[in-house]
Order: sequence, then structure tokens, then C-alpha cells
Amino acid sequence: MTSSDAVADRIRAASERLVRAQETRTPCAPVRDLIGTEDLDAAYAVQMGVVERRLASGAVVVGRKIGATSKAVQDQLGVDQPDFGYLLDDMDVSTHDPISMAGLLQPRVEAEVAFVLSQDIDPGSPDDITLEAVRESVEVALPSLEIVDSRIDGWDIGFTDTVADCASSGLYVVGRDARTLAELEPRDVDMTLAINDEVRSSGNGAACLGDPLEALRWLAVQAARFGDPLRKGHLVLSGALGPFVPFAPGDRVVASISGFAPLAVTFTD
Repeated sequence: MTSSDAVADRIRAASERLVRAQETRTPCAPVRDLIGTEDLDAAYAVQMGVVERRLASGAVVVGRKIGATSKAVQDQLGVDQPDFGYLLDDMDVSTHDPISMAGLLQPRVEAEVAFVLSQDIDPGSPDDITLEAVRESVEVALPSLEIVDSRIDGWDIGFTDTVADCASSGLYVVGRDARTLAELEPRDVDMTLAINDEVRSSGNGAACLGDPLEALRWLAVQAARFGDPLRKGHLVLSGALGPFVPFAPGDRVVASISGFAPLAVTFTD
């Protein structure tokens, strides 16, 4: 067996471990024993293996999410850089009321600004993706909640673990209160996240890589470099504006992001 074959086998094994954890709803060991702690190409290859299994089962890619954009979340996860994952149509629970927690393992919730793209962000070279080009590609901004989750037991993750685990994604909710960028400046928003009327998290747009639009630019560059650019109509969750928090069945979660109407959801088991 060649070294490249051995790497491919470890990538497949890591993908299978994460898929099995989701299917059995039983958290698994970290995958860094298989792919190491530094090889981001391998980690994203594991992620694609997981995504491809879901696509084969009928899911459809509808956008991307950016993870670990705020210092608060990086500290919570023990990482020092952002990552990204795919959004699939079966992750969208925006019209569910209440939202079932049945498919979740170790969920947390965070509030963020989402963007819908009016055009592709694919200028030919990743180096040509500017903040101005990204701004021009945004159709509207929306309030959102991301229900992050980990297939890895106890959230015992390093950076390659969370990348491999689809950027610790779970479900997401987007509100209907759309704003154009002429109406709202994402870096200026303030956020509070309350659970059962108790504020549990707070932050602002500047906490998200300095500006949620800068987070979007970062993602567009990475997507282009990986050969799968952001496309017209894609939804992008730009990253948490403050720390994520745990919740339980029966909890009512309300995200208040200035410039938008509050976004409220209730969870059930």
C-alpha cells in the first residue's frame, strides 16, 4: 500500500466514524488519531466524505456556514482560526415550531447574521475577491440562529476534528426580516441571546472577524481555493456574534440582533 493509499484509507475511516456517530446518535472519539492535528486538506476531505454520504441520501447543498469567527467561540472550542462547512436543505428548520432535538447529540445555539447571495462569487482568482466585491454580491442580510452540534464525545475537539465534523454543524433557523446592505451595516449590529427570558450571550458584528462581511470574504476565498465557489442563491451563515450556549427541550430561545425583528424558536425532544 502506498502512502497516498494509507492517507485515503484514514480519511475514509474518519468519515465513517462521524457518519456512524450521527446515524446511531452516539458521540464518537475524535478523528485526529486518524488525520492528525495539522492536515487541513485531510480534514476537509473527511468533511466532504460526510457531506457526500448525505447528498447520496437526497440532501441538497443550499449554502455554507462559517465557524469559529469570534474570539469567544474560538476560546470555547480551543481553536485559533475560522473554518467552514456546507449547509444542506435538511438542516433548515426555519419553518418548524417547535424544533425537534431528536437528531441532535450535544447541541448548542448561537446567533449570527446570514446572507443570501445575488450572484456568484467566482472572479477567476481567489486573490481578486475583495470586500467590495463581496458586498456587491449580497442580496439581503437576515437574522439567524445556528444550532451547532458535535459528533465527537464531550466536544473534545481540536481544529482538524471540528473541520472534519462539518464545522460542528447541526441545524439552522433564518428569520424572514430581510435587510439590504443599504438598510443595515452588519459590523454595527448588537446581539443578545436569551433562553427563557434570561440573557445568556451577547456580542456585536465586530466580534465576527471584525465584520460579518469580512467573514463572508474569507469564506469566498476559501471556497474558491477549494474549487467550489459560492453561488447565486446560496445562504451563508457568517458566524457567531457571541458565545454559543447549551439549551434543553422546552427552552424558548430569542435572538435579538439590532436592525432586525427578534428571532424566537422553541425546542422539544
